[in-house]
Amino acid sequence: MTEGTTSTAPTEAGSDTLTRLEQEGEIAADYLEGLLDIADLDGDIDMDVEADRAAVSIISESARDLQKLVGRDGEVLEALQELTRLAVHRETGDRSRLMLDIGGFRAKKRAVLAELGAKAATEVKSSGQPVKLDPMTPFERKVVHDAIAAAGLRSESEGEEPQRFVVVLPA
Repeated sequence: MTEGTTSTAPTEAGSDTLTRLEQEGEIAADYLEGLLDIADLDGDIDMDVEADRAAVSIISESARDLQKLVGRDGEVLEALQELTRLAVHRETGDRSRLMLDIGGFRAKKRAVLAELGAKAATEVKSSGQPVKLDPMTPFERKVVHDAIAAAGLRSESEGEEPQRFVVVLPA
């Protein structure tokens, strides 16, 4: 397995944060490598720092093997992300906001959700009425909120987990 770390050049104020996030990525990568070994799955670990959080991806030429780690609708991926965050917490003593992607699942999901947010924003702009979307995970809601903000509108999350959803509001 290979590891790659990429990040933007840090400012002096952000260098401590960047170092901490890189450390989180290293701890997560070690944990995930052990998991892949136990599961007898092939995969490479890629580490990055994105939007003030460590981002770790497991990639493989055999997407079929990694699908087992994603599960239906990303349920296994979500669980593995939480376990990985706990492994980082155990080592650092700090809460981690680490984001895990497996086989590009989150990247593809992000594109679909951004499109959903853009369509909802278009609908609200044309009708002038709020639009309620289906319940989503925190990751999904964040992507939709970002897409709606990029379209120049406001949005809010309403409801209680796991039925929390986004409401797109007129400007």
